[in-house]
Amino acid sequence: MAALSGTATEIAQFAKDLDRAADEVFSTMVGVRCLPAELETASERETISAVIGLAGAISGSLVLHGGRRAAMRIAERLTGEAPESLDATVRDAIGEVCNMVAGAWKGFNSMLASACLLSTPTVVAGTSYELFSQRAPVRIERTYSFEEFTLTVTIFCELPC
Repeated sequence: MAALSGTATEIAQFAKDLDRAADEVFSTMVGVRCLPAELETASERETISAVIGLAGAISGSLVLHGGRRAAMRIAERLTGEAPESLDATVRDAIGEVCNMVAGAWKGFNSMLASACLLSTPTVVAGTSYELFSQRAPVRIERTYSFEEFTLTVTIFCELPC
């Protein structure tokens, strides 16, 4: 089994795998295509983020971040009921979608599939917060669109030498 090296080619493959994972999860579970977007739409004041920790072959986190309306739409598509706020159902839905994207993403790489553990999701919602990763030399950030909404998935990680 080859070790991860953090080459530009490997990081580019991580991004391609992330695109594939996002679309597969959304197509299967949410019932819509989720494709890379050139630009993020205007941000909303109220946002939600789900964070999955990565440990083992790489260490870091995968963060799914979106606005209130996008999160509520995801929850509605998953449950069949339209939420009125960023309630527990919406928080659970965003955490679970983040978990599925992280699992699908690591599953596309044989080294990560067998040697990278995922934490349970942590979900943060509100109007004024910043997620910060202090020691992550690798950062892959992708913006995706589904229906008229956008969301961002970011991987902050450190690869072993």
